[in-house]
Amino acid sequence: MVEVTKRFGRLEAIDNATFDVRDGEYLCVLGPTGSGKTTLLRLIAGILRSDEGEIYIGDRNVNRISPEERNAVYVPQTYALFSHMTVIENVMFGPLARGVPPQSARDTAIMVLRMVRLDHRADSFPHELSGGMQQRVALARGLASGAHLLLLDEPLGALDARLRIELRMELRSLVKDSGMTAIHVTHDQEEAMMVADRILVLRNGRIQQHGTPFHVYNRPENIFVSSFVGGCNFLEGIVAHRNREGSTVRLRGNLSFRVADTSHELEEDVIVAFREEKTHIHTGNGNGASTGLSGEVTAVRFLGNFTRYEVRLVNGDLLAAKVPSSRPGSALKLEQRVKVSFDPRNTFVYDYPALGLKRELEAY
Repeated sequence: MVEVTKRFGRLEAIDNATFDVRDGEYLCVLGPTGSGKTTLLRLIAGILRSDEGEIYIGDRNVNRISPEERNAVYVPQTYALFSHMTVIENVMFGPLARGVPPQSARDTAIMVLRMVRLDHRADSFPHELSGGMQQRVALARGLASGAHLLLLDEPLGALDARLRIELRMELRSLVKDSGMTAIHVTHDQEEAMMVADRILVLRNGRIQQHGTPFHVYNRPENIFVSSFVGGCNFLEGIVAHRNREGSTVRLRGNLSFRVADTSHELEEDVIVAFREEKTHIHTGNGNGASTGLSGEVTAVRFLGNFTRYEVRLVNGDLLAAKVPSSRPGSALKLEQRVKVSFDPRNTFVYDYPALGLKRELEAY
């Protein structure tokens, strides 16, 4: 259990962050650069002392316990390898320090080096490796340490895209198979979605949401989470009508559409969000849907499996839709007139923020 506040001068880097991590859980702390992720990890590791609050590892309050006595291993972004030791000696260091016999320590080291694709460089020194390789050695050293709690600070950040994707699930599997508990810090929402049992979204040192990947993605609790985790379209409007089935939201330019939300009052200012991949574009006048909004394609970006279209509505608002590239007849052209629609049940409706939508979407 963690309940901490940390200040650096007048800057409140961690503001009463309160959460628990279940035994054997893989928790991802997700947030933009500068959100306090590394500070939170270093507080749990004991490298930093909190100004307020308590940290429990198991049933033990570790506030006054040294880092090496916390049964936790911290894997930093900066690798922190022993330059005078070979790769395998670096990885064996933890098991040997715990009194594991040398041969067993070596077997463990070889196993985790094989997992991170570096068993063939076991006799190399850190300066002979690339930055990505050094990060993999640091990861292997943490995995071999035998600690119950693994604290990973952007463990895949220096790897190339293909290896990063391959190692995501292998890292999770090894942690799960070993019975370890992991707290994994990342700014990559796709990485967090793939490996986490639960995700903690952090912004400006404050927890924005804590839940399973499914709930964080499908039920974002505020505007920032809906934007940072997955990306959304946002429209500013006013509740014009409400009944038991939902509400009608009116945009500037007298455009309107339906949402499933019934929690906001008539004439209340709201923000409506919906996922880009759940935004539909169709051409021609047609029948459309009650949520159909007319506009013009202003940008086309090919993303491999998806094509992302940006559409300027007739009132000037900008929307985006991610459409499978393989869909027959899906290709649209710049300046083509289209209609945009979305299912009212796939919308998130939020109170209008005091500082405005733009400020609410900012990372800081």
